[in-house]
Amino acid sequence: MSVPDYQSIMLPLLQLLSDGQTYTTRDLIEKMSDVFKLNDSERKELLPSGQQHVFDNRVGWARTYLKKAGLVESDKIGTQKITTRGLDVLKKGPKQINVDFLEQFPEFIAFKSQKSLTKPGIKTQTTEQTIETPEEIIEEKFLSINNDLIDDLLEKIKSCSPDFFEKLVVDLIVAMGYGGSRQDAGKAVGRSGDGGIDGIIKEDRLGLDAIYLQAKRWENAIPIKEIRDFAGALLSKKARKGIFISTSQFPASAYEYVQSIEPRIILIDGKLLANMMIEYGIGIETQKNYKISKINNDYFEE
Repeated sequence: MSVPDYQSIMLPLLQLLSDGQTYTTRDLIEKMSDVFKLNDSERKELLPSGQQHVFDNRVGWARTYLKKAGLVESDKIGTQKITTRGLDVLKKGPKQINVDFLEQFPEFIAFKSQKSLTKPGIKTQTTEQTIETPEEIIEEKFLSINNDLIDDLLEKIKSCSPDFFEKLVVDLIVAMGYGGSRQDAGKAVGRSGDGGIDGIIKEDRLGLDAIYLQAKRWENAIPIKEIRDFAGALLSKKARKGIFISTSQFPASAYEYVQSIEPRIILIDGKLLANMMIEYGIGIETQKNYKISKINNDYFEE
């Protein structure tokens, strides 16, 4: 089965706690994954940020909502057990516990009212109207903004001159730690033009190994012939490593081809190029930072 949403986890979680024992958050996650019969792939599914497992996040929010409604309590940070109210709820045999169900409890109403505060006149979609946790909503919105930025970056790159594209490639390579100094990389890129090679850069500042570079500011997909020519140029130089950068896309056959040959060739298409520019801060500026914090349970251990 797929990973359940956080509201679907609420009732099974409360039922698990009905034995009156105190569970750590990790215990709850492991036991709930067994309850829902999640396979290893589902268990390891990550949020878009890659910072947390989806199921862990949803169990955490199910627990938080039950706690805000007074059905679960904590003896100490990082643990939880059922309350008398929680046991009373289970005795009534509910078929489902979700946000609507929890609104019968005044503590939960107070929690929702506090959480939903926003600027006057601005109507927002509350978390309860979705099956996603707050982190999932934030990360989906972030990805949407990021995807728009990628499209804008690619459009901007394609409108620039070939000389500027070479400068962009140099800036990115140096930011990633390759090419030696910026001066070294600048001299190397765009100066060779030798047999399909646009430049030879240092893999490190000492120049212990070399990486051969091809950069194409193209609109259409790169033909496989271009990749074969680049590979041939590398072989003629007895080179072991190459990077082929393009503002467009590579066909599937290109990826299959570079996996089957020596030397090693890395393909960087337009979207990956834009993502790397965002990651290393090339051609962009940070508009606003949002810091999301959580309790450090280790700090409170006595």
